[in-house]
Amino acid sequence: MTGLAQLVVKGAALGAVYALIALGFVVVFKATGVMNFAQGSLLLVGAYLTYAASVSAGVPFPLAVAAAAAGAVVVGLAVERLVVRRIGGQGRDSTVAVVLATIGVAIVLDQLVTVVWGFQPHHLGDPWGARSVRVAGLVLAQVDVTSLVVVGALVAGLSAFFGRTRLGLALRAAAADGEAAAAHGVSPALVSRLAWGLAAGVATVAGVLLASGPGAATPNLGDQALRAFPAVLLGGFTSLSGALAGGVVIGLVEVLTAGYAPGQEMVVPYLVMLAVVLVRPDGLFGARPAARL
Repeated sequence: MTGLAQLVVKGAALGAVYALIALGFVVVFKATGVMNFAQGSLLLVGAYLTYAASVSAGVPFPLAVAAAAAGAVVVGLAVERLVVRRIGGQGRDSTVAVVLATIGVAIVLDQLVTVVWGFQPHHLGDPWGARSVRVAGLVLAQVDVTSLVVVGALVAGLSAFFGRTRLGLALRAAAADGEAAAAHGVSPALVSRLAWGLAAGVATVAGVLLASGPGAATPNLGDQALRAFPAVLLGGFTSLSGALAGGVVIGLVEVLTAGYAPGQEMVVPYLVMLAVVLVRPDGLFGARPAARL
């Protein structure tokens, strides 16, 4: 039973990180109607910027993460301004072009990372390393405990942002009904910038949590975004709470499968996703759009 409990905590920690990645996908999709396939590359950039600030520049780790998040937000805003807004403003049929453009952006960012930092792993200089802690008789990796605490605090902060600030309420209003929000003075351009900046910021935190502890920043770190993609489909493309729940479910499924059926952990989460979307195509929390008569 102790082994199962430790797997559950590890799965919940991984799921919390997946939830952050899924949150970035959903925020951009709700605000702009675009699936951002550059999310994994923003995660990668954030992790490497943390390495540059923490190890190369010697900045204290918490400040290094904050600086890296700010840098990733700048990259996200640049992508939104130079690519997404220009292509997206060319008519209603430009959505597919924007999605394809995000794939191109992902390829460019991935190549830039390897040009600057190479292909070898880079350890972030995080304060907990590979240490373990003992909690209620369970031996847990400190990075897993840190992931749960950090993601919990971040989600609480985001909930307050969406529920109590003007910018957060504007983003929620635009996501619910963009035309009505624009009619009430909410700028679609501002909402788009806010969504991309927020997605880049949470991607950085997710990248740092994945690359810290015994892990490292590697060029394939951005592939974790694809492993979190089932969480987006599971929760529904339009539900922030669904993204969080879907991330936790996928993390638990992956870790429990690795513990009891090693070698199948990359497949089973997708099987769970397929089983759900076959029954509920809009996900567990997604809302089916009303049909126009």
